Amino acid sequence: MDGQQVPNLEEMDGLRARRFLEELYAVPSAEKEYAVRHEDYIMEMPQSGERIRGREKMRAFQESFPDHAAPPTIRVRRLLIRDGLWVGEGVIDYGEGTVLNSVAVVELKEGRIWRDTRYFAEPFEAPGWRSQWVEPMGPDAATAPTDPSP
Repeated sequence: MDGQQVPNLEEMDGLRARRFLEELYAVPSAEKEYAVRHEDYIMEMPQSGERIRGREKMRAFQESFPDHAAPPTIRVRRLLIRDGLWVGEGVIDYGEGTVLNSVAVVELKEGRIWRDTRYFAEPFEAPGWRSQWVEPMGPDAATAPTDPSP
């Protein structure tokens, strides 16, 4: 997106949207992400009860990560696309052993990310009593293709 026109996110199909997000998150950048946010952007994290209102504040938040901390790596596991709505599952690795599963509910407006609600969960050891009904997934087995349906 450096020097390129920012695409209209509402015009993307599932495959194109997934590639777009994978490229966006390959090297996290407050500036690249700022460009795809609507001017009335809101990001909420219900588990911690926090809200960031405005893309300027979100950019400042991202830029405030400590200098000694590497930017997190984000892997998209699954992405569902519906009219003006993206729901994504992913894994965020903050380094030093902090890995979280995440779900993002992203609402689009005028081709940009307008509202972004993020849920985070720490992985946990599955209880043994249910092993007769389940199979282990592992981090790579959980990768699901993007839902191509409209």
